Amino acid sequence: MGYEYELMARFARSMDLRLEIVVVNGLEKAFESLNSGEGDIIAFNLTVTRERKKLVAFTHHHSLQHQVLVQRKPEGWRKLKRHELEQSLIRDPIDLIGKEVTVRKNSAFVSRLHNLSDELGDDIVIIEDYEEVQTEELIRKVNDGDIDFTVADENIAKVSATYLPDIDVKTPISFSQQIAWAVRLSSPDLLESTNQWIEKMKKNSDYYVIYKKYYNNPKKSVIRATSEYSSISGSKLSPYDDMIKKGAEQLEWDWLLLASQMYQESKFNSDAVSWAGAKGLMQLMPPTAEQYGVKDAFNPSQNFTGGVKHIKWLQNLWQDKVKDPDERLKFILASYNIGQGHILDARRLAVKYGENPEVWEDSVEKYLLKKSDPKYYKDPIVKSGYCRGLEPVKYVREILERYQQYQQVESL
Repeated sequence: MGYEYELMARFARSMDLRLEIVVVNGLEKAFESLNSGEGDIIAFNLTVTRERKKLVAFTHHHSLQHQVLVQRKPEGWRKLKRHELEQSLIRDPIDLIGKEVTVRKNSAFVSRLHNLSDELGDDIVIIEDYEEVQTEELIRKVNDGDIDFTVADENIAKVSATYLPDIDVKTPISFSQQIAWAVRLSSPDLLESTNQWIEKMKKNSDYYVIYKKYYNNPKKSVIRATSEYSSISGSKLSPYDDMIKKGAEQLEWDWLLLASQMYQESKFNSDAVSWAGAKGLMQLMPPTAEQYGVKDAFNPSQNFTGGVKHIKWLQNLWQDKVKDPDERLKFILASYNIGQGHILDARRLAVKYGENPEVWEDSVEKYLLKKSDPKYYKDPIVKSGYCRGLEPVKYVREILERYQQYQQVESL
């Protein structure tokens, strides 16, 4: 998946070539791998700079981006008036003088901050994190209060802001910059072919559909359920209440909890299809649907039955691993969302670092979030590799919050 991947896959098909992805950590390694012949194109959110032009040949840009400041909103920001919130945030880059800004080593953000310091006539304190750190990881550190500021390309920052509402990404610190692919300086024919394809692709509606899919309409924060939503027939949460109640009996769950999970998955839309290919009310991926005998994933009854069977399987998996039933529920929900392998990895990391593997919040949850950091996902005890932990953490939290709201509505 991914914006760059989908474009590159289309380019490879247009050339009748097989696409092979080589994953490397850090831009310096990417340039080395390209120039040594391990790969032919760097397809990354790569900013064109003069220094980099000495190392590689850049294609025509496929998008234009600003660099933006990522900062944390003040505590209690939701209660502030708009002008009060604006006054609490940095909107003029001159206010960065003397402030510490943490960015990835050897990134375009470093050179931009140096140039900005020159433009301001005073120093911004630039902290260079290790080269392999992901921009999303630094954004999360801002959100968590571990660092005060970082810099990100606007597209990446906006996507992260949909998962982390406590960050602000509205302050630009650069003019538009070209985002492009890179080839070896010794590959003029490949450069020409790639440029021709990019220019043709940018005139095609597919290009804009792909860009919008990943950046203009990232997965939105799920709207909290309200009593207004419960107004179907005066007392129903969804058209599937009776079916949900029967499934909840099998799981020994409150039916409102299962309803909250279904809403999180599909908003009660039996025709829902995620960008990852999950389908139906319980958003079953094709292998999962096949495993539980679901022949028509858009059939509400079949899909729901498959989802309940999978939850039952996860209940059995976690039964002896997490004793407290309230804690166990969080492990079950997270496993449903991201897969049990990543949750088991996070448990192993929790044990290694002296945390309780049977507690979700501030323990296993914390190490699931850290699985986007190479220090953790490359640990030999980690079996399932990299994981963007923000979504399953958000998934568990919002299902349980909505469940409480459903209970309140039900009691009215």
